[in-house]
Amino acid sequence: MVIKKTDTVGARIRYWRMRRGGMTQAVLAGLAGVSQSYVSQIESGRKTIDRRSTLVALAAALQVTVADLLGQGTEPGSPARDGAAEWVPAIWSALIEIEDGERRSPTRTRKQLAADIARCDQLRTACHHPTMARMLPGLLLDAAAVGGVLLTQVAYQASTCLRNLGYRHLALNAARVAVSAAYDVQNPAWIGASRFAYAQSLPIESARLAARAADRALTELQARAADVRVRQMLGQLHLSAALTSTVSGRPDDARDHLTEATREAASLGDPPDGAGFNGCGFGPTNVGLWEMTIAAEQGESGRVIELSRKVRPQVLTASIRQQSYWLDLGRALADGGRRDAEALAAFVQAEQAAPVPFVLNPLARDAVVALAQRAKRRAVPDDLRSLAGRMGISLAV
Repeated sequence: MVIKKTDTVGARIRYWRMRRGGMTQAVLAGLAGVSQSYVSQIESGRKTIDRRSTLVALAAALQVTVADLLGQGTEPGSPARDGAAEWVPAIWSALIEIEDGERRSPTRTRKQLAADIARCDQLRTACHHPTMARMLPGLLLDAAAVGGVLLTQVAYQASTCLRNLGYRHLALNAARVAVSAAYDVQNPAWIGASRFAYAQSLPIESARLAARAADRALTELQARAADVRVRQMLGQLHLSAALTSTVSGRPDDARDHLTEATREAASLGDPPDGAGFNGCGFGPTNVGLWEMTIAAEQGESGRVIELSRKVRPQVLTASIRQQSYWLDLGRALADGGRRDAEALAAFVQAEQAAPVPFVLNPLARDAVVALAQRAKRRAVPDDLRSLAGRMGISLAV
């Protein structure tokens, strides 16, 4: 069997390794603190990278960014990304205009603007990021004319959309606009939301900075915790800090933040509407989902599977949270190669929950390639061949 698609993380690692004067796998492994056999398996597609910290180490050894290894926002070929890409320059231009203080006369009434923002938020919940991208240039400019919470909300939407499409540097710009607008009106709940967006938009290499940013926001907002919306955002900031502390090698800090998030979630419960403030979905279920992601980052596949038995992601409305559950579970099941059929079923569920983010996720692509590589000595299951085809991965016997 031949896997024709070569835009995997492993292929990019090999490309950059050869660009570095033909660096050997052994040298790369030594610089990154992993084994030569691990690098070999990653490059061949037989194994996936399970930890963000490993991506950071490999990128540093190759003197590139993690985004270079993931191919985020740079590679054509995906209909979902290509459909959104044509609108990204206009979004960028709108963000620059807003940051420079320029304001145009709005093209919508305030009522029309609010309705369109609500529609864009529905698209965010359903992970229809390409459709969001078409709406955002005009929404940003009109929201800027009004300012305040409406601008914060649209800039938050833009940050989420751009980050999921792989344009993390622009997502950071949008998050800064959201933060500034929230402070302009001194809205603590939206300050928390925009600070969360900022931490989420920072590159993986800046995990330590992201954790500090979350810590500062937590300190600032603690005095306003009487507001349930603020408490939900405090919980989200604790979760963000727990993950980024794990990535940056500070397990004690990660444990403390996760403990605080768990305590807050137990007090609040899951949001009755499955969404909560700004669709964050904070509560015991969301904490369980982040626990799974943190366990995956720690390389504890068995723990991910154990946690999955206690989490019911369907109680949350955000498609991306349901996708997170199935993707983390699928990657844990695929670890070791003994439960590939179950892993494939989980990946199919992840794609059904949020098709666009799943197709665009480089680590999801690598996981599917690894399943196909391991199946090469026997018939590739039809479900795997079909899933690979929808991801643009061509499998040929």
